[in-house]
Amino acid sequence: MSTTTTRSIDKTILILGGAGLVGTQITHQIARDLRPEKIIIASLYHKEVREVARDMRKQFPSTKFVELWGNLFVREEFAKEDRQSLIASPARRRALYDDLFGPIDNAYDRAMLTRAVREHRPDVLIDCVNTASGISYQDVYTNSIEVRKTLDFIEDHITDRDFKRLWDNRKTLERTIEMLLLSQSIPQLIRHTQLLYRAMVEVSTRIYVKVGTTGTGGMGLNIPYTHGEDKPSAKLMSKTAVAFAHTGLMFLMARTPGGPIVKEIKPAAMIGYKKVTFQSLKDRRTNSPVCMYNSRAQTLEGELELSLPRENFKQIGELEMVGVDTGENGFFARGEFEAVTSINQMEFVTPEEIAQNVLLEIKGSNTGVDVIAAIDSAIMTPSYRAGYLRGSAIEALRRLERETNTHSIATGELGPPKLTKLLYEAHLLKIKYRLLEKVTKTDAAKISAELWRYLERNHELRNSIISIGIPVLPPEGNRLIRGPRINVPEYAGQSRLPITEKNIDQWAARGWIDLRPKNIIRWQERFRRMLRSALSIHRQGSAAITMSAYRSEEIHIGEVVGWIFNNEEQGYRIK
Repeated sequence: MSTTTTRSIDKTILILGGAGLVGTQITHQIARDLRPEKIIIASLYHKEVREVARDMRKQFPSTKFVELWGNLFVREEFAKEDRQSLIASPARRRALYDDLFGPIDNAYDRAMLTRAVREHRPDVLIDCVNTASGISYQDVYTNSIEVRKTLDFIEDHITDRDFKRLWDNRKTLERTIEMLLLSQSIPQLIRHTQLLYRAMVEVSTRIYVKVGTTGTGGMGLNIPYTHGEDKPSAKLMSKTAVAFAHTGLMFLMARTPGGPIVKEIKPAAMIGYKKVTFQSLKDRRTNSPVCMYNSRAQTLEGELELSLPRENFKQIGELEMVGVDTGENGFFARGEFEAVTSINQMEFVTPEEIAQNVLLEIKGSNTGVDVIAAIDSAIMTPSYRAGYLRGSAIEALRRLERETNTHSIATGELGPPKLTKLLYEAHLLKIKYRLLEKVTKTDAAKISAELWRYLERNHELRNSIISIGIPVLPPEGNRLIRGPRINVPEYAGQSRLPITEKNIDQWAARGWIDLRPKNIIRWQERFRRMLRSALSIHRQGSAAITMSAYRSEEIHIGEVVGWIFNNEEQGYRIK
């Protein structure tokens, strides 16, 4: 049925960056063609959001437009503050650090982005924010230079034993190091992706469409459009690196069960344009007008100061020029626009074309420009040949185990520690009982005691286990058999942690061999489920070969742990 008479099944649509050049066109086409009940227009500045929402309400009165503005990369209480004011405050810098490197649960509850998603519960989330620029242009290079200068200053004055000067400059040291920590691109991108994905899963968002970037407008390392840096520009390459790291994370997101459909449209040209106009130039860092000054001469001797006080120059008004407004890309004069869009340069693509592709992908059409789908079609997948050879490799391993009279269980290299813990626990059960059914029909306390006695006698096995960082919790649970290091709990700024019953249970579940009866009961429950699935295979044929199926009555430790990861951890591949 025509969309002019029937609303889309997607009632609520959240558009991040919805007041930008591309976001505005997407908002328009979504409202016109899908006619959802509600569109949330989210962007950095209130004025832009208000203007777009006002225009949309006039054109599409039957759709509710919600205004949402602020910085989506910080906690809600900081969202209306500019980054410079946040960085200037030691308390806020510490809060930003905690949100980036601290517990994710705390960051999730506070984040502006996740609160917006949880409040509005969008069926469709379209992300037009230039994430790569926002993260990479915090400039880790400049911050690194400032930290190096500060460290050099410390080294010089420790030698001089001028501790007073060091103490007087401690605030500078703190600020430069914190700035460096907070400007790292990858931790920011990972935390942003984790928070957004978790929020979309919580509210059952159907589809997530990202309008991404190549970082160079489709050009290569020879791109001439930098900001005065060397060519190729390290800052520009950082943008590209972040942009494609983001694509990689979205690729993983698309392969995770239970989440939204994930798509990325990645324009490889300059995006333009919004309008041709005559206007005052704006400083993009401060959003204030660029002033025109009378010039002064300087003799080229001594030192060259890169910045002089503006009061030393006579101001003669604002600098105005005819140009093309390309939205987030900037305001270009005719000469700049001609150069950047000329043949074999960056050229350009229109926001209407981008919006049309986004709309088609939401509707379910195959546009051919979804980057995630392109990667999916290009990567190599598991092969029949590898599956065939797997059996030969496993048999060769078993034969060598028999010849050397050893057991090949786990080295701890594959990770996580839980994998190693589960493999060794399954191995102990296999050694003593061999069959799933025998484990299920034996008293848990008896199993617990027998496994512990076996480990007590088998010094080589026990010492191998503790030497790779996996401790053993005996049946009584009041002591730990360990080596010099343990993998769980991980070091997170503290080398000593309080021992509580709750902590012991958490640590044991994540990476300790747990011989307490309550853990044996859990193994018995698993084995009962495996046995039920094994019995159904003979009755149902190939239909019974599902992820929950275990195809043997014997304990095969790798297959058992694979079954656990598939069915308990939900850690399985869907493609």
